[in-house]
Amino acid sequence: MERSRQTGPGDATILTLVSEIATIDQLLHARLQKSLPKGMAVSHFTVLNHLAVSASEKTPAQLARSFNLTKGALTNTLAKLEAAGSVHIRPDWDDGRRKFVSISPAGRRTLAHASSAVEPVFNEILKTIDPEELRAALPLLRKLRQSLASPVG
Repeated sequence: MERSRQTGPGDATILTLVSEIATIDQLLHARLQKSLPKGMAVSHFTVLNHLAVSASEKTPAQLARSFNLTKGALTNTLAKLEAAGSVHIRPDWDDGRRKFVSISPAGRRTLAHASSAVEPVFNEILKTIDPEELRAALPLLRKLRQSLASPVG
């Protein structure tokens, strides 16, 4: 069943929501970047965190899909992380065209250091927003993300 396009108050609500999310994204990105250790970008932090949480190797294509990036854009981040010793990139032994990426022990230490550096940002948020309110917002935010990740059409 196709949903009809709403007019009236619904339009203002979605525009306000999108504006709030975009502003939050910009503010959070700026705060995190300012807090991270020198030379580390937010993209490095998020890739290392993703690899640490996933606990399994990922292909660059899988990572690119996870972050909604082109494989080329992700390759730049992976090259910097590999040069820093934060990730291991190895060939797929069964398919030489494919590679696998995993976080290295040095990458885990870098992630721990970076996580400590951004902890004050998160603590500042928790001073003004109850953790239970944040948990309650997660289902809606996930549903919105999934809606945006779905192909249009």
